[in-house]
Amino acid sequence: MPYQLLADAVLVLHAAIVVFVVGGLVLVIFGNMLGWAWVNALWFRIAHLAAIGVVAAQAWLGAICPLTTLEMWLRAEARATTYSGSFIEYWLQRLLYYDAPPWVFVLVYSLFGLLVLATWWYFPPTFRRRKQERENRGSGQ
Repeated sequence: MPYQLLADAVLVLHAAIVVFVVGGLVLVIFGNMLGWAWVNALWFRIAHLAAIGVVAAQAWLGAICPLTTLEMWLRAEARATTYSGSFIEYWLQRLLYYDAPPWVFVLVYSLFGLLVLATWWYFPPTFRRRKQERENRGSGQ
């Protein structure tokens, strides 16, 4: 079984989730400034809030990310040393993994999560019914 390839795929997925969490906040803020209605879609905002919620909860509980655990297990099965290998693996790991005391991650993830919650208040998600009511008021119905 191609464990090394699967480990690289998990690493790419992990990086994509990080991009979604960080990039999602940037999209919500700048998208609202630019008038992009889709950034307030309820499905997007719930997915984004859930993603950072899971990250912050893991940090508070001292839990290791299951994607990291899976990746390391796959690398061990491939008889590969962890955190060395392919080009993709090398660069994504440099972006994802840092050496810092656990409290630093708890603080950073918690502050980021609070910032995401603040965008819910400042840029509330759009509910379909509310959107339809606005459209109906705009057309004089």
